[in-house]
Parts: sequence; C-alpha cells; structure tokens
Amino acid sequence: MSTVRAGRTAAFRPSPVFVGVAALWLTGGALAWFEYGSRVVNVLLFVLAGWVVSLSLHEYAHALTAYRSGDYSVAARGYLTLNPLKYAHPFLSIVLPLLFLLIGGIGLPGGAVWVNHGVIRSRARASLISLVGPGANVVFFVVLAAPFLLGVDTRAHPTFWAAVAFLAFLQLTAAVLNLMPVPGLDGGNALRPWLRGGAAKVYDHVAPFGFLLLIAVILTPVVNGIFWYGVFVIAAVFGVPLDLILDGLYLVQFWR
Repeated sequence: MSTVRAGRTAAFRPSPVFVGVAALWLTGGALAWFEYGSRVVNVLLFVLAGWVVSLSLHEYAHALTAYRSGDYSVAARGYLTLNPLKYAHPFLSIVLPLLFLLIGGIGLPGGAVWVNHGVIRSRARASLISLVGPGANVVFFVVLAAPFLLGVDTRAHPTFWAAVAFLAFLQLTAAVLNLMPVPGLDGGNALRPWLRGGAAKVYDHVAPFGFLLLIAVILTPVVNGIFWYGVFVIAAVFGVPLDLILDGLYLVQFWR
C-alpha cells in the first residue's frame, strides 16, 4: 500500500523543470518591479517564462480532469508533473508558440496531452477534459487582471505592470483561440464526443491539421477583425489598460 501511495505521490510531484521555469518567472517579475538591469530582458523573462508556466497549467488541467474521469494512464506519461517537456513535441508545443508570441504578440495554443477516450466515463466528461485547459488560461488571466480591476496605481513600477498586462492579454488570446470550434483545438474537441457517423469521420480527418486551419481562419480579414476587437473589449472590461498592453508588447518585440 505504501509503495502504491508513494507512486501516486511521485506522479503528482511538480517536476524540477516546472519549478525552475516558475522561479525564472518570479525572478523576472522581481527584476521588473525593482527596475534592476534591462527593462527588455526583465519583461522578456517574465512574459516568456510566465507563458510556459501557463502552458503547463493548461495541459495539467486537461490531464488532471482525464485522470479523475477514468484515464489513469496520464499519470504514467508524466502529465501530472507539470513538466512542459512532457506535453507533446518540445518544438511544436513550446518553441513554435513562443516564436509566434515574440513575432506576433499572440498566445497560440501550445502543448497537448494524449487521453484514452475509450475509458472516459461519459461524453460530458470528455467535453469537460477539453474545456478545462482554456479554463486554466481564463483563471490565469483573471488573476493577472485583478490588480487593474481593483485600481492599482500603475504609475509606480510601470515596467512590471506592463509585463503583467501583456501576459494577461496573452492568456486571453490563448483562451479565445483554444475555444474556437476548430477541429483539433479544445473548442472543437469539446464537440467531438457528441458527433456521430460521417460528421465524426470528417472531424477526425481534419483534426491533425487543426493548427494550420486555425492560422488560416485567424488570418481571414473578417475573423481577424472580430477576434482582435473581442479580446480588446474583454481586456477593457477587466480593466487591463491598453497602453500597458502595448508597452509590454513593444518591450517583448524590442527590435521594433
């Protein structure tokens, strides 16, 4: 019994990789707060490390819900350790989204966990597994936006608040993009358990190309305009100042 319990504890123990990235995130925040060293380096450290932390929490939410819904294999795959390197391909899941973040200022969906849907207890549970990932981004966004909503004085420590505002904005864009009903993304995957027959087959054929389909959709002028208008409106509702979002963007994209 003690061996089984020890194994379960190890399966849920945060990995050193995650702890290290979280430490870098906090370090970047402290450096930005005290204006120590380069503003660009401090904001880059805070935003990029914070993004990897949020990616890990996003995928952990998927894995934890799958575990509680009957798929215990996610523990053996290391998905419950918050290790960002466990979530699919390191380049496609971490490097590529970080690259898009740097050049486009947008939080693209990143990693993925493999879930054995054959053992999930119900279709509702299968949909929930897909939805809790973007839900983690929403929670992260609300936490980061809370100081602005509460009226914090952003004139003190402006570099820090610019980094927080931009990271909050990235969480919002990631949540909205992931919830789009595109095959292969969380929004589409939440609908997949309810599809039958030909619709399910078409979905399964299209899903592997979901990332490319998302890029094509988001580059469509009408969708692009609606998307950006929507995320800026939501950010404004939560009190995240547009000028600070742009300050954070300009510091991350320092070559501009």
